Amino acid sequence: EGMAPPKRILFPPEKICMVWQQRQSAGAGLFNVGNTCFLNAVLQCLTYTPPLANYLLSREHSQACHQRGFCMMCIMEAHVNKVLHSSVSAILPLAVLKVFRCIGEHFQPGREEDAHDFLCCTVNAMQRACLSASTDLDISSQSTTIVHQIFGGFLRSRVTCFSCKAVSDSYEAFLDVPLDIKVRASSLTRALEDFVTPEHLDGENCFKCSKCKKNVTASKRFTVHCAPKVLTVCLKRFDCFTGGKISKVVEYPEYLDLRPYMSQADGEPLHYSLYAVLVHSGVSCHGGHYFCYTKASNGLWYQMDDESVELCCIDTALRQQAYLLFYAR
Repeated sequence: EGMAPPKRILFPPEKICMVWQQRQSAGAGLFNVGNTCFLNAVLQCLTYTPPLANYLLSREHSQACHQRGFCMMCIMEAHVNKVLHSSVSAILPLAVLKVFRCIGEHFQPGREEDAHDFLCCTVNAMQRACLSASTDLDISSQSTTIVHQIFGGFLRSRVTCFSCKAVSDSYEAFLDVPLDIKVRASSLTRALEDFVTPEHLDGENCFKCSKCKKNVTASKRFTVHCAPKVLTVCLKRFDCFTGGKISKVVEYPEYLDLRPYMSQADGEPLHYSLYAVLVHSGVSCHGGHYFCYTKASNGLWYQMDDESVELCCIDTALRQQAYLLFYAR
């Protein structure tokens, strides 16, 4: 509603399977080759994303891919198959390490990078790989790739003029939701409430109303307009300027209802289930260590810390200083 329908469907949505099609215990750990814990933790979270793993395990992408050179989908397909079918306890994520600079040209081998930045660049590279065969697509059609249909949603920004009450809506695609935790948020639900709380626009920040034809005071409110199949949340723990870290506890549930934060807030509940938690330990973004907790296809939770993969309980996964949270519909 309010958005143009896609002119082309690039991947049939009914083919996306949200439940694991193969059940097994956790696959291999990943060797650290010098400050690559951020890469390992992100790759493990993506490997245990059920709809993505189901698709990559089918090898459907590589069978149809005609891309010359760098294709992130082919690389992820090779990586996920290697991790989940490995007979050894740990592997080197060589396919990904080889294309490290193609994923993000600002990445430097041997340097500790930000896990959220690496996740964004990896998912964007996968999205570009899915679009490589199509040119001149409208925005709505671009959101019908398998990658965008799994991770992507749309936000609505609604500005309401206080003078004439005119409403102006704009829409923006997203692949993850960064949430502020600086001020009040001691829980994920509180951070989401803050995210959808209207912002007052006045003074230098006032709004040019097209109906009033002048600058006016107004309110601006973000809501989730189209919910993703997989909700990725980044709790903004790092200060943009100093790199310092907000180390406070932010509680997050195993099950989340996204409905209260939607444009249509009064419909059926939108239930999500937590399946991965990425953690940063350390005092700033310039150092420290990344590891993660993931739920394997057998329904059990594992702590994944580079080459180490250890069975753990859900309670441990829920008590972490989380940086990235992954929820599936």
